Parts: sequence; C-alpha cells; structure tokens
Amino acid sequence: MDFSLTDTERAIRDTARDFITREVVPLEQEVLRRERAHQPGLRRDELRELQLKARKFGFWGLATPTEYGGMDLPAVVQSLIWTEIGRSFVPFRFGGEADNILFYADEAQRREFLLPTIEGERISCFAITEPGAGSDAANIRLSARRDGDDWILNGEKTFITNGNDADFAIVVAVTDREKGVRGGGSTAFLVDRSMGWTSTPIDTMGEGGPASLVFDHVRVPARNILGELGQGFALGMQWIGKGRYIIPSHALGIAERALRMAIDHANTRVTFGAPIATNQAIQWMIADSETELEAARWLVLRAAWTVDQGADPRHASSMAKLYGAGMVNRVVDRVMQIHGGMGYTRELPIERWYRQVRLLRIFEGTDEMQRLIISRDLLRGYTAIGGHLA
Repeated sequence: MDFSLTDTERAIRDTARDFITREVVPLEQEVLRRERAHQPGLRRDELRELQLKARKFGFWGLATPTEYGGMDLPAVVQSLIWTEIGRSFVPFRFGGEADNILFYADEAQRREFLLPTIEGERISCFAITEPGAGSDAANIRLSARRDGDDWILNGEKTFITNGNDADFAIVVAVTDREKGVRGGGSTAFLVDRSMGWTSTPIDTMGEGGPASLVFDHVRVPARNILGELGQGFALGMQWIGKGRYIIPSHALGIAERALRMAIDHANTRVTFGAPIATNQAIQWMIADSETELEAARWLVLRAAWTVDQGADPRHASSMAKLYGAGMVNRVVDRVMQIHGGMGYTRELPIERWYRQVRLLRIFEGTDEMQRLIISRDLLRGYTAIGGHLA
C-alpha cells in the first residue's frame, strides 16, 4: 500500500492551502462580526471576487468537465481541496461548479441554466425534501399536473440549501402517482424564481439557514423538464449520492483546525503553576481526537478512491460520512472543553463550529440512514465484510 500523495496531488493541495490561508482566513473576524449582527458572513459579490481570484491560477470547477472550462479533478484530489476549505469557517467555495444532474440539460437548458451557473451568474438549489419526506424521499407529494404544453406545480419543499438565494430550483415533483415516485412517476423540473415560487428562511442554530419553498399553481413549460419524464427520483438519488465523501472531507479540515487550537491553548494556558497540557485528562482528549481524525481521513480518502476506480461508492461513502460527521462533533466538543469557559463564549469561533458541525449528522443523509445503508449492504450480501480486501 502506498499512502503517499503524488507530486501533482501535493502541489494542488498546497496551492489550495495557500489560497485559503492568504485570502480567506484573514476575513474570519469580519465574518464573525457580521454573523453576530445577523448578517450574511460573506456577501454574494465578495464570494464571487474570491472565486475569480482563484480562477486566475486555475482553480475553477473542481468537478466540472474540461469541456465547460473546469478542472475535472479526480475525487481524491477534490477531497483534499475540500479539507483545505474546511480549515476556515468563512463560507467560501471555489467557483465554476454546477449540480451534477444539471449536466443532463439539453442544449437550450445548458445556455439558460447550466452555463450561467458555472460562470457564477446564476445560483441554483436542489429541491426534493418536503415536510413529510426527508430521509424517505420516495414519499414526496409536490405534484406536477400536465396542462397543454405546460406543467402546473403545487406543493412545498423544505430545508432547501441556497433556497433563499437561488435564481432557479431543480424541483423533483410527482407526475404520475399511479406509477409511484420510484417507479417512473416523478420528474425533475428547472423552475425559475420568476415563474412564481416563493421562499421563506428557516431559522436554525447554525449560520446561513435553509429555506422553505412554496409552489402555488406555478406554471412550468415542458421544455424545462430536466432529463427524461419519469427520471426525477433517479436524478434525485444521483444528486444526493454524488458528494457524500465531500461532507466528511470538509469535516476533516474543521477538525484539524480546531484540534490545532486546542493544542496551542493547552500549551499556553497555565493553571496551578503548570500548562494544562501536563494534565492527563487533556492529553487523552487530544490523543483521542488525533486518532479519530486519522481514522476518518482514511475512510474518506478510500471513499473518494472508490469513486475514481469507477466502482459503486455508496457503501464506502456511507461509512465515511457516518464516521466523519461523528468524529468532527466529538473533536469540536473536546476542543470546547479544553478551552473551558472561553470556548463557550462568542469571542472564539469554537461555539460557531459546535453549531455548524451538528448539522453534518443530519443533512445529505442522517446517521441513521447511513447505518441503514451499511447494514443492508452486508445483510443482503451486496458487500462483503471488509469488501475491498476480500
């Protein structure tokens, strides 16, 4: 086994790390100030300015095919970059991206939706979750009824990321209830905000909350069907599964940065005449955090490697997300404990991380859903125990 990075992988990772350190980290105090004042930490124009700076040296469209001007990087390299992004809590991401299923767009849809999204001129959101259909995506109820050459959408979506800022939504709706959502009875639509849907922010314990979307007799032309009629559920599952290794990749960066803060604090904070780093209780928290961090790292990189091999990544990705999300929650909790009362204050970003990382165990597949997938794969014989070594 060779766990070393290639020269190219290391160079790309180090370039991303340098950009985050030089351009993003210095914004942290202002981002915290704005968030404390209930303002967006990073405005849309500021994010775009940072993305265009990164574009000048080639960082544009990490997963976007080269034919659209992207880097089309291997999953392992994307994972490494997302870990670097996670080192700062500034809500930054590299530009040039689009929802993976948006590449199913036809030529006209590419001009109207895909290309402007890649260029950062438009913002999209993906809407499948409903008040009665979270983990059970097959239970969606938002309906689309044919009316001549149009479809009429009625219903509600909830907990939609980017829902408040999006210019258009990719909406999965029921088009044939008799066939059922899984059986070809659901379809994905590209729905401009100008067509009449509305959004309402959902207040959460974290920053940059999701939205509830309402579709009240929203008329959508048939030309705005994404992919094929009846392909909605399949596209939705493809969207959900695409980046499950990305979430724990981001968590690795958060955990690394937080653990570094804990180590520095433990070495400088003096109580009873000695640094708290001399206390065994502190040492064990640091040791446990480092061990779990490394375990998560290899689960994540193996999941990304599985993607690069062209194999089915669902089992490996579910394990990476389950363990990675739990790991970063435990690490941040220990980091807060090591900092004592100061960790609980808003003077440090630890409490922000504490609220942020709790979401990782819920969105894009809850812990319970990941356990269901992992156990089902084993119980039904889809995957052998330690399957990659079998």
